[in-house]
Amino acid sequence: MKVKAPESFTYRGGNRAVLLLHGFTGSTGDMKKLGKYLHDRDYTCHGPLYRGHGLPAEELVQTSPKQWWEDVENAYQYLKDEGYEEIAVIGISLGGVFSLKVGIELPVTGVVSMCAPTIGNDVDRLNNRMLSYAQAYKKFEGKDAEQVAAEMDKLKEEPMSSLQEALDMINDTADKLDLITSPTLVLQGSLDDPDYRNSASIIYNEVDTQHKSLIWYEKSGHIITLGKEREQVYEDVYRFLNTLPW
Repeated sequence: MKVKAPESFTYRGGNRAVLLLHGFTGSTGDMKKLGKYLHDRDYTCHGPLYRGHGLPAEELVQTSPKQWWEDVENAYQYLKDEGYEEIAVIGISLGGVFSLKVGIELPVTGVVSMCAPTIGNDVDRLNNRMLSYAQAYKKFEGKDAEQVAAEMDKLKEEPMSSLQEALDMINDTADKLDLITSPTLVLQGSLDDPDYRNSASIIYNEVDTQHKSLIWYEKSGHIITLGKEREQVYEDVYRFLNTLPW
């Protein structure tokens, strides 16, 4: 079965624009419901799909964090070119790292970081996530167990230099958090892995702005935009955006 790849999305609303950034091995599906929620409240929302994502893992491993970051920059520029002068950025997981990186390098009205890591030292974790994604994708394609196993064995032999590049980007961003002066909201699931939970406090403490908040979700894990408390997440993001100096 051929799987329909996810796509970038744009929901046109008012003059206030929001850039929505998904995570590693994720897709725009992680951010669409939040985007629709904000669009219903008159925000323009744009969510780019990074190169290689939403595709078989064999294609994903041929791309790099540098290319994914270029996709983020291009998405930001797209909103600028469309005439949006005021842009806030929201990201989850690696997309949360990208949202912080946008806050460091580009003019933004506000930054929302959700379940973003600041500790980039575990290649094995990223490798396992890649392999889990690959296996799930192959099963979704309708391949039998023997074919999945054979393809997984071959994939495990592929060099995955992009994983170390991703960790380097995480570490570099974490080192520059004090350069973020825009209003910042940090959201974190309490059931997420300890490294992510610790990272939330680090981000909150390091950003150099008085306009910042840290909110925990007691019943949520990593992808809080799709979890049990997603409606509360959407409401909290919306409330934060309404406090910004648009």
